[in-house]
Amino acid sequence: MNIKEAASRLGISARAIRFYEEKGLIQPAKQAGNGYRTYTENDIWRLQTIAALREIGMSLQDITHALAEIDQGNQQGLEEYLELQQAVMYAQWVELKRMMDTTQRMIDLNRQDGSLDVSHLHDLAGSARRLREARQNWHDRWNYDKQAAIHDQRVQAECSNDVSAKSGDHAAPSSINVQTQPASAADMHTRQVKITPPANASLSKVHTTADKPFNLYHNYDEALEQIVQWISPVSGEAGLDIGTGTGNLAGRMLNQGAVMTGIDQSREMLRTCRRKYPQMQVKLGNFLALPFADHSFDFVVSSFAFHHLGPDQQRLALEEMQRVLKNTDTVRICLTDLMFTDSAHRNTYSKHAATNRDIEQQRALRERHFPLLDELCRRLDHLGYETKHVRHNELLHTVLAVPLR
Repeated sequence: MNIKEAASRLGISARAIRFYEEKGLIQPAKQAGNGYRTYTENDIWRLQTIAALREIGMSLQDITHALAEIDQGNQQGLEEYLELQQAVMYAQWVELKRMMDTTQRMIDLNRQDGSLDVSHLHDLAGSARRLREARQNWHDRWNYDKQAAIHDQRVQAECSNDVSAKSGDHAAPSSINVQTQPASAADMHTRQVKITPPANASLSKVHTTADKPFNLYHNYDEALEQIVQWISPVSGEAGLDIGTGTGNLAGRMLNQGAVMTGIDQSREMLRTCRRKYPQMQVKLGNFLALPFADHSFDFVVSSFAFHHLGPDQQRLALEEMQRVLKNTDTVRICLTDLMFTDSAHRNTYSKHAATNRDIEQQRALRERHFPLLDELCRRLDHLGYETKHVRHNELLHTVLAVPLR
């Protein structure tokens, strides 16, 4: 076919075909005598693929990479690019929903009796802008693609150095409300378990370890097992693990009969996860725009990932978790991560790290956003959940949230 015939068959312009050729996406043969381009059935198929990928908004750069994966017969590589594009579309959709909600709130304010205080509109717009920027500004400063190959070995190495876990010398619980007995499956599904709101920790009872090496994965296995016990998945329940990494938490849920989906922003982490748990569905994505429809899951879990988000981003993440949970009173959220009990605990920890000139602890405080436990519980309460939590060591906590009855 010549270019006119190819354009007619595909329903696109000849100019578009020339543009794709200029970008190196297609390389049609040229006739020896006159140099006219000749388009084969393979060229037509390739142009159809390009048009399909453009239709879903994929950039030319990503289309180039996707075509390379197709040429190499790498079906998984192509799927990753499609998932990446899907994640982008979900982010746009979530942002559009937030804009519509803000607009409706402005309309509601305008309908109130009395004169309109326009400062309220300005406040709404400012809040919306700040949250939009929080969603857009997240990036992986730790390069987890590079860490994926050694992630599990690193975790196990740090766990093997966990002297206090081996000896049973756990940090004493602070004065915050800590319930150390896990809820049974029956309790979780009949809502007979007593869950009381958290209280601030007393500064005098905060135990600091600024003289000890900083260990991100201290009490790792214990914390993951706590999540499994508190979630107590019923066989067939749909669960989402956010920031799944190599799937260590999700794998434990699979063993309990849950149907698990994991998301992570790292392709390499997900490739390792797929090899370890081929029965598990994994997708590229992150906390701030979960690439799933509303009301898709029975429970949401996450481990050692929430602290990668800034304070505004953590708020957005909780709202996204709520969005993808089903409309039932048996849904639950369970997070385990390094947290400060309150601002006083954070200040004390920071001062000890500075006084002792502990570079690793100071770097962790600069690079990571360890949430405040009391603030996290208040946010969950505002979203309609009641919480309980357990403290594994000075910083590591596990938090369970279930809907208010």
